Amino acid sequence: MWVPDFGEAGQEKLKAATVLISRCGGVGGCVAMQLAAAGVGRLIIAHGGNLKPGDLNRQLLMTHDWIGRPRIDSIVRRLREFNPRLEIVAVPENITDANAEPLVEQADVVVDCAPLFPERFRLNRASVRLGRPMVECAVYEMDAHVTTFIPGNTPCLECLYPEAPPHWKRQFPVFGAVAGVAGSLGATEVIKLLSGIGQPLQGRLLHCDLRTMRFDTVRIRRDPKCRVCGRSAAAPHAARDQPQRPGPL
Repeated sequence: MWVPDFGEAGQEKLKAATVLISRCGGVGGCVAMQLAAAGVGRLIIAHGGNLKPGDLNRQLLMTHDWIGRPRIDSIVRRLREFNPRLEIVAVPENITDANAEPLVEQADVVVDCAPLFPERFRLNRASVRLGRPMVECAVYEMDAHVTTFIPGNTPCLECLYPEAPPHWKRQFPVFGAVAGVAGSLGATEVIKLLSGIGQPLQGRLLHCDLRTMRFDTVRIRRDPKCRVCGRSAAAPHAARDQPQRPGPL
């Protein structure tokens, strides 16, 4: 609360907020932990499947004794140990066509950490339709990407990726430390969106090359022909009020 332009009012905004995190693995787990530490009041976490040994190099909300058991249970257990005041809505499944809109509708901000593009596209479409800001986080090898989409003000995910990259697959090389960088940056974006402090990455893609420690931002342009947010797409629902939401680009 000593941070300038944040203070007690900023802390109260975090406490009153609900954040949806899609996939709570290496990146999403870091997002969840940092938001729990910051005092966000309610987290909705969607994550299916059981823990595998290969998850442990980066998924810090998991423990070795949990191998073979549902990951969502370990996520809830670890977060409640860390912050017992945190309200957690545990969804033991990944984002689907059936659950995307009902989950997004409950949130003030959405964080997309899914490894597969079909899940990312579902979340993007629901966020645009319902007018919810979405923080996008991704990692590959030693690279991290983070950006923020604000429906009506910025491009959406499908302006950036009209189609899923053909080479993308479920398993890819990554260090846990790289996932932690992306997750911490994503959590910072959420804090900025909720409290109104600073300037989110709206319309800008942050690329972090951790091999060389070079950080660059690239401008993302809205595609007027985008099938999700373009002129021919249906207008999004009225967005939920966001404290000091950044204005148009």
